[in-house]
Amino acid sequence: MRLTEHDGKTLLRRHGIPVPEGRLLGQATPQDFSAAIQPSAPFGAPAIAAGGVLKAQVLEGGRGKRGLVRLVAAGEAPAAAEAIRALLGDPEAPLLLEQAVSIQRELYLALRVDGTTQALELLVHPEGGVDIETTPGLLRCPVVPDAAGALEAIHAVLAPAFPPALAAPLARLALRLARVMVAEDLDLLEINPLAVLDKGRLMACDAKLIRDDSAAFRHDAPALSTALEDAALTPLERRARDQGFQLVELPGGTVAMVTAGAGLGMLMLDLLADVGCPAACFMDNVQGGPMDSTAERLDAAYEIARRPEVKGVMFYTTLASRPLKARVDALADAIRRSPPPKPLFVGIAAGHAALRGYSLDQARADLAAVGVAALHDNPHDLVRAVAEGLRGA
Repeated sequence: MRLTEHDGKTLLRRHGIPVPEGRLLGQATPQDFSAAIQPSAPFGAPAIAAGGVLKAQVLEGGRGKRGLVRLVAAGEAPAAAEAIRALLGDPEAPLLLEQAVSIQRELYLALRVDGTTQALELLVHPEGGVDIETTPGLLRCPVVPDAAGALEAIHAVLAPAFPPALAAPLARLALRLARVMVAEDLDLLEINPLAVLDKGRLMACDAKLIRDDSAAFRHDAPALSTALEDAALTPLERRARDQGFQLVELPGGTVAMVTAGAGLGMLMLDLLADVGCPAACFMDNVQGGPMDSTAERLDAAYEIARRPEVKGVMFYTTLASRPLKARVDALADAIRRSPPPKPLFVGIAAGHAALRGYSLDQARADLAAVGVAALHDNPHDLVRAVAEGLRGA
């Protein structure tokens, strides 16, 4: 789950990480804006009377480039809010009005799960700003939050790039944030900018947090982020969620892809892209989902395949111990009930336990009886068949 800036900062504040004081505003009136930026408002600093920062609360990045973040003086907030909401096309879009702080220096700090090492990685840049993570000078180091010497290891990486008075508190903050990341089951924790204030104080002036969906049951779902995530779903994505699996529609795709499991889905997505047949959707399992959602996934893929730009449907799954026969029967029943609107290409890789009492040859025969021309057990063979079939079509 992606968290809005407001929800992310609420989480950080709960862990004692300094963030600017702010107020979430819904469909606020000019009087509400005026009250929010008076010294008596709960911002903790009279300086807010002279101005603040008004930010759209959306789940995607690049807000500054789109004009969705604006510095405002006391009388400018209502007009700025109207302009931001006009850009969003939503007169009731939630906005965050924050205390303006005096920044002496901006830094970039992020923690992420390294997909290769399956460990936390710290990324720090001596400057903050747009697209800073792609510029030279990015410092990287692995972080094991509870390991002996973790703080010293972080400090050793930061010390050459920062003065001693900044490197030490920055290393301590990075370690604290790594522990927050573990406690909150986050895949990403990015602060840009991390502001250096007077006396070397550090404050997270923006926050981008993504929580692992598999750990959602351990945490209360933030209301704002949940509402925005739901609003961002297409009708088909929402239906898939209600049926117990995840579907992401991908613009520009030509193959409606049916898979199960994120790793397998990403593999097939890449293989299809390599042969010039980009996927039109991505599917994944969800925590607590049904044992078999073959029919529901095919129905969703068929709906996508009825679009003129989509040329075919590809079904691929792997079975380690679940019986192959049960999966073939479910697939065959779904095809009998609703024939595919475009060419259907099928692949199943089955382990020894899955093949008990039922062979791939028998599976090929049973699927041929419902019109499946070939059953591939190798993903590369399947993708080549898709490319050749669609090229011929």
